[in-house]
Amino acid sequence: MKISKQQITTKIHLIISVLIVVPVAFIYGFNPSTQFDIYLGTIDEKNFFKAIMGLYLGFSMLWILGIFKANYLKLALVSNLIFMLGLAFGRSLSFLIDGTPTHAYIFRVIGEFFLGVYGLWVLKYINSNKVSLN
Repeated sequence: MKISKQQITTKIHLIISVLIVVPVAFIYGFNPSTQFDIYLGTIDEKNFFKAIMGLYLGFSMLWILGIFKANYLKLALVSNLIFMLGLAFGRSLSFLIDGTPTHAYIFRVIGEFFLGVYGLWVLKYINSNKVSLN
């Protein structure tokens, strides 16, 4: 199976997103203290992080559908750019209100902005060039 340059251009950020978001989802859901200074003490706190895990995994499933099924690509692109830009804007708001976080979080916000803006560009590219989604 040959992968075209167009397929790489329109789907690479979805693949990158899945490769990052799925492991992070499981970390949030089962052991956030391994990667973050977070120690869950109540059932409600654990439930909250499992819900975040489910949300991340749900979006990841949609992105995987968009990677493999052309009729889901635009939906996957829109959901990915909203997801990534939502995270990036939330982190940016935290920078302004709470102060500068560690370098890892600064790197993450840059990555989220990049993936979100790239998704926006891909949507524009698909719409303006009448690109086949197969």
